Amino acid sequence: QVQLEESGGGLVQPGGSLRLSCVASGNIFSSYTMNWYRQAPGKQRELVATITQGSQILVAESVRDRFAISRDNSKNTVYLQMNNLKPEDTAVYYCHTKPYLTDYWGQGTQVTVSS
Repeated sequence: QVQLEESGGGLVQPGGSLRLSCVASGNIFSSYTMNWYRQAPGKQRELVATITQGSQILVAESVRDRFAISRDNSKNTVYLQMNNLKPEDTAVYYCHTKPYLTDYWGQGTQVTVSS
């Protein structure tokens, strides 16, 4: 069983920045591939960024020049740094991992980009 808890969302003006954090339970976090997804109202959930156990990174093309994913295995934490935010980035952002073929999701954190 893996528990994930996101934080760091909020209301930000266009052009602003936020850093999301996701803390995972367990003592083998370093072996997990970690993902950030987002879901905007009326849209399907989409993969935003992935970081593997070896810190290989994949970021969706739509946000590649603005978002960055990183991890701190000593803190069981994965981060999503979001810069130059746009209104279309408004969504609930979810942390996800899938060790042993089982999906685990956090509760999500709301990001709203609006002036």
